[in-house]
Parts: sequence; structure tokens; C-alpha cells
Amino acid sequence: MGGSSSSEQVEETETPSFFTQEELSKLKSDFETGGVEKVKPLIDKKVTDLDKTELNIAVTGETGTGKSTFINAMRGLRSNDPGAAEVGTTETTKEPTGYSHPTLPNVRYWDLPGMGTTLFPAATYLTKMKFKRFDFFIIISTVRFKENDVKLAKEIKRLGKQFYFVRSKIDADLYSMRKDKVVIDEEEELEQMRSDTVRRLVESGFPDPTVFLISSLEPDHFDFTRLNEGLEGDLNNVKKRIFVLALPNLSVEIVQRKNEILKKHVWMFAALSGGLGTVPVPGFSFACDIGIVIGAIVHFRKCLGLDDASLQRLANRAGKPVEDLKATVKAPLLGEITPDVIVRLGWGVAVVTISALEFALDFVPVIGSIFGAGSSFLMTYKILSAALKDLTENAERVVKVAFKTD
Repeated sequence: MGGSSSSEQVEETETPSFFTQEELSKLKSDFETGGVEKVKPLIDKKVTDLDKTELNIAVTGETGTGKSTFINAMRGLRSNDPGAAEVGTTETTKEPTGYSHPTLPNVRYWDLPGMGTTLFPAATYLTKMKFKRFDFFIIISTVRFKENDVKLAKEIKRLGKQFYFVRSKIDADLYSMRKDKVVIDEEEELEQMRSDTVRRLVESGFPDPTVFLISSLEPDHFDFTRLNEGLEGDLNNVKKRIFVLALPNLSVEIVQRKNEILKKHVWMFAALSGGLGTVPVPGFSFACDIGIVIGAIVHFRKCLGLDDASLQRLANRAGKPVEDLKATVKAPLLGEITPDVIVRLGWGVAVVTISALEFALDFVPVIGSIFGAGSSFLMTYKILSAALKDLTENAERVVKVAFKTD
């Protein structure tokens, strides 16, 4: 569906950051007139704003279409994991029920009660659901989309929000076909399902609908990846990044996409470090804000699924002992991150030899020109870049072991 605006695309191309060009210019101007102390408040505010950014995804459809299972799959959970949405029960929801992501709590999936009942007639449904709070809607059905699904989609479109048609339980459909026909051509059957669903939606007034065929029990099959790519593509810069970081690690490709996003977070932490007083750290040949460095590394570890809770959830989904996954992670990444750990892992080894020329080639010229090549900014930037590379390689190994991929 719709993509980013032209202004957002310019910002993404010219400044791989969360600052606009105007804000970056102001940072430079403020630094020239007032030094680090004058630019620190804007950097602090930006980091705080990012922490508070919310992503709210509405999931709607009739009872029995698999809304709860879908919500669990998007959060990397099975139905019996702590915090999972309850599945297999009669619809009794009278209000939208929000389920936070286990690692990024500002990402929430909302299970909405069905539309078209006496409690929620179509005419007032979106108002009662507090329509404006949701970033987009996922309309889930099985076999075919019903009249209420179509009415809801038209109303969402009229009000200017994005929506997606998702046909769930495709694994069950194929299983039934195999029992009936013994041998089937899976690709042919999937294409028939898709074309039949699209045809019905065209007849209902949607000229060019996109339909995603998924199994929430097999998120590494069918259209689950296409759906996630579609959702990501229709979000603005900041929310797009949050959405990707919230995806469960089902493939090396997802880990690599997270890495690309976290690379753009590195300079934010480095800029925050550069705006604070530097502190000499025992075992380091330079000074930096060690609290920011450690906090950033812990954040990267969670986003890449290397904390204990994330590894356990992945082990549950893959049906593997969690010890098998942990065995692939380089020690001491799974324990407490301390200055000694950073030194032992060699993340700061070459920092002191970095020249101003090398720094000039980095992708943060405006911020870099503010803090300078010899500052805490550059020290932190290089340490976090090395740490992120190491964590990403470990996360890739974990995924390969979990799903037996090369």
C-alpha cells in the first residue's frame, strides 16, 4: 500500500538519522555559539522521544480466524509462552485488548472485537475502537472475506488509514486438500486460493487488492515474510525501524535488516556520549561515557534476540533446547556487560589509532564535525560499531542452529 512521503525519503537519503536537516543545522549552529552544553538538550530530547515512540497495530476479524495466534506469532511467542494471547476460546472481547512486544513494549498488537454485532454495529465500530490510535489494520479471515470485513476495509480506506487483507490457516487448508486428493500441487493450490480471494474482493469494490496467505503456526512459510515487508514499507522512518526490530528472528535476513537499523542507532548513542563529560575507564586507553556504551550494547543484544528471554522464546518456537542456542554465542556475551568484558572482546582495540581522515569518511559528517575526531563521540561510535558487528554475527549463528539453515 502507500509508501513514505518524498520529504521522508530525502531525510532517509541525506541523513541516516532521526534528525531532520534543519535540526542538524541547528545543532551545528548551537555548538558554534555555546559548545557541547548547548547541543546536549536537543540530543537528550531526541533519544527520549525515540524511546517513547509507539507502534499500535490493530488485528480484526471474526471469531475463529486466528487473530490471537497471529498476534502471538508476530511477537515471537507460542500460545503457552508467558504473556501470550489466549487462543481457542469463544470471542468475549468487549474492548480492544493490547499485547505488548516482549522486548519492545512500545510495540503493541491489538485484538479487536468482531464488527457487525449488536454491541459493535458497522456504523459506529471504528469510533468505538478509537480508530486514530492505530497505525494500520490487519483484517484476518479464513476461506473468504465476509461482508463485515469488506465494510470495515472500505471505512478504514475512507478515513485514510492503511489496511491489509490476510487469509490465515493456509496450512490447515492444504492439509485438508491432501487428505481429499492425496497428491496436490501446492504452488498451484496456493495460486488458486489467492486468485479466488482477489476475485471476490474485486467484485466487492476493491480494484487491485493485495492478499497475504499465511499460517501463523508456520511463519517461515507462505506469505508471512511478504506481509512483514509490506507492513514495513508503509511505515514512516522511525516506526519502520521499530517494527523491524520487533520482528522475531526467523531468518538470517531479518537479523541483517536489524543490523542495518541498529547501525543508525550507533551514532545516536555516540552523540549522547559526546555531549556528556568523558570519564577515563580502567583498562581503556581512552575516555568515554561507559554507562551509555554498556546501555547501548545491552539494547543491541535484546533487539538481536541474544538476551536470555529471547533465546528461550526462539528455542521454544524452534523446538530446540535453549542450551544448544546458547552454545553458539561467544562468551561472555550472554552475561553481564562490564568494562572488562568490552576490553576482553577487543571492541576498543584500534580506537586510539583512528585518524581524523578516517573519521571524515564516516556517515555522520554533521555530528562528527560538532564533536571532533578526538572526542568521546568517536570513541563510543567505534566501540559500538565493533560490538554491533560481533552481536550480529552471533545472532546469525543462533538462527542457523535454530532452523538448520546454512
